[in-house]
Amino acid sequence: MNKVNPKALLHSKWTKVDIQNKEKHFVVTLVTFDEQQKVVECVIESVMSKNEYAIDWRDLKLSGEWRIGWQ
Repeated sequence: MNKVNPKALLHSKWTKVDIQNKEKHFVVTLVTFDEQQKVVECVIESVMSKNEYAIDWRDLKLSGEWRIGWQ
């Protein structure tokens, strides 16, 4: 289980364990919070293709799917 701090998500770097479409390395480009400071939107961008994906930020905690940093 990866430890993820919602306030430190923006610009954090991640490596996808299961590579699809040659997209392995990602950067969090957008994090939106509500009035209670809970994450309501998280967008990651592939470094290789520049494709953006909206994800549930809690998915980044799954060490079977994501690794912290670029590896």
